[in-house]
Amino acid sequence: MVNIGLLEKSIPVAPIKIAALNSCADLAKQVDAHLVQFRQELDSHNQSGLNFRGYAEDTFLLDCQCPRFGSGEAKGMIHESVRGTDLFIMVDVCNHSLTYKMGGCVNHMSPDDHYQDLKRIIATATGKAHRINVIMPFLYESRQHKRSKRESLDCALALQELIHMGVSNIITFDAHDPRVQNSIPLAGFDNFMPTYQFLKTLCASIEDFKIDNEHLMIISPDEGAMQRAVYFSNILGVDMGMFYKRRDYSTIINGKNPIVAHEFLGDSVEGKDVIVIDDMISSGESMLDVAKQLKDRKAKRVIVCTTFGLFTDGLDKFDEFYEKEYIYRVITTNLNYRNPELLTRPYYLEADMSKYLASIMDILNHDLSVEKVRSTTEKINQLLHRHS
Repeated sequence: MVNIGLLEKSIPVAPIKIAALNSCADLAKQVDAHLVQFRQELDSHNQSGLNFRGYAEDTFLLDCQCPRFGSGEAKGMIHESVRGTDLFIMVDVCNHSLTYKMGGCVNHMSPDDHYQDLKRIIATATGKAHRINVIMPFLYESRQHKRSKRESLDCALALQELIHMGVSNIITFDAHDPRVQNSIPLAGFDNFMPTYQFLKTLCASIEDFKIDNEHLMIISPDEGAMQRAVYFSNILGVDMGMFYKRRDYSTIINGKNPIVAHEFLGDSVEGKDVIVIDDMISSGESMLDVAKQLKDRKAKRVIVCTTFGLFTDGLDKFDEFYEKEYIYRVITTNLNYRNPELLTRPYYLEADMSKYLASIMDILNHDLSVEKVRSTTEKINQLLHRHS
């Protein structure tokens, strides 16, 4: 078990409970299974006593739901007591597969709908739970994180609203721009990265995967992903390159300025495997263009690693690029909803984050430093040593 030495010397702040909204139900079941196993393995805490009430359970999942009326309105309901608990509420704001009826019409749930349901569950537990923590892997409205014209700052407003409702900690992964936490400087905000899980998947699943300057290179698809690429390349000890986007700022299409071209900065990629790393695949248009340009520059294999795979324009283009060998593999985490069709694709690999998320929750429940789970450099070095 991870961090077992630290956990043996501490006690939980309160009995832990997980309130998983329907959008995050599958991931929550996996996290719960790991957490149950962690608690059963910690023999020193599996004893009767006030401090360890509810420490080891068969499940930590709460029975909760957000039913809707025919008008489309809804309410949050928790069907068991949460008084005195350390409550973790899990939500996936990107899950577009869920539907509800309004006036006889079927509507797919949007990020706004999921966010409202999150607030309903918080409102149901406020004043009763000892502490409320929100686990939101894809940070709500995180793509609208800064103001350049007369624009709303949706993510900052949402974070402030959650804190005002009584939330103590907000846990997210690979935020589009983590500086958005400046909007809540006195509140708990933790942004975790899936670097170790990416490398673990790469080493286990990519044939003849060699980690050295002659065989591997890290690529940032744009300026925004530079920090991720720099860390990845430094810890692997390989070179990196980057693309920057030339945009047409005279027009706006689908809410953004269209990309005219991707320009490359860096050494030759000829004959090398290249890992293109970013926080998300939205439509995938820019990622595919980068992959094609890398293959045109005679890269050996193009492997795409992103924390969130949204694939808003479907998979047809990815299928086509795989058949043309522009891309070799696409790796995303299981932190957000993925179309079942994606899981069947020969080029798709999943980086499982459920055990890591369970470890984060366990550490927070014991009121220990999250740096004990955030600092994965040692684990990465051990993984690279085994792989070599």
